[in-house]
Amino acid sequence: MSRFNALAKILKSYHIPGSPLILTNVHDAPTAVAVAGHASTKALATASWSIAATQGLPDAQLTLSANLAGIKNVAQGLKNSGFADAKPLSADLQDGYSDIAQTIKSAIALGVVGANIEDLKTDPATGHEQLRSPEEAVERIKTALNAAAEAGVPDFVINARTDVLGYGGSIKDVIERGKKFLEAGATTVFVWGVGKHVITIEEVKEMVAAFEGRLAVQGTGPTPLGLKELADAGVARISYGPWFARRSWKSFGDDAAETLVASEK
Repeated sequence: MSRFNALAKILKSYHIPGSPLILTNVHDAPTAVAVAGHASTKALATASWSIAATQGLPDAQLTLSANLAGIKNVAQGLKNSGFADAKPLSADLQDGYSDIAQTIKSAIALGVVGANIEDLKTDPATGHEQLRSPEEAVERIKTALNAAAEAGVPDFVINARTDVLGYGGSIKDVIERGKKFLEAGATTVFVWGVGKHVITIEEVKEMVAAFEGRLAVQGTGPTPLGLKELADAGVARISYGPWFARRSWKSFGDDAAETLVASEK
C-alpha cells in the first residue's frame, strides 16, 4: 500500500456519523502548521476562498495553477514541520477544473488524499458559474476516483459538494443528487446554505437519514448550528471554510489600525 493511500484510508475512517471530523480549514504554511500542531487535529483541509484571497482573487476566479500553488504551500509547511505523514490533507479543488483527472493526479502529487468537488461549472476567466446536471456531476466524481486509483490512491476521499440550493433547488433535490454522488463513490455529501437558504437542524436530520449519516456541513456562516447540535444530529464532517481566515485578517487590520492611530498622537 502506498503511503498516500494509507493516509487516504485514515482520512476516510475519520468520517463517522455522530462523531464528525472537524476541519478548521487552512490556506498557507503558517496556518497549516498552527492547526496541525494541535493535538485534537486529526486531518487538514484547504479552503479555496482563502487561497484565492491571499492571491488577490475572488474564489470563482481561482485558477487551477493558483490553487495548486496554495496547496503546495500548505503541503510544504506540513512536510517541514513533520506532520505530512501523520495528518491527512484534503484540498478544496472547486469543480475539478477542465481536466478533472489531471487535477486529481496533480493534487495527489503534492500529498493530497481527499478533495472537495463541487457540482458547479466555473469559468475562472469570468467567474461565471453554472450548475451541472446530476449526471455530469456523477461522471466527474467517477473520473476523479478512477484517476486517483491510477495514481495509487484507490481510497481517495471525495467530499461531493452540491450547490443546488443556490439555484432554486430544495432539500429534496439535494437528497436526490447526494444519493447519486454517494453511489458514484463519494465518501460524503457536502451541503451548505446558499443565498437566502439557511439550513435548519430539521433539514440536517432529514439529510442525515437519507445519506445514512454521510453528510458534511459548514459549521458557521450559512449553517449557524453548534458543533454538539450537528454531532447529535448525526453528521460525519464539519468544516469551517474561510471563517477563521476572515477573523484572523480582521484582527490583523484592527491591530494595524490601533498602531497607526497611536502613532498619530
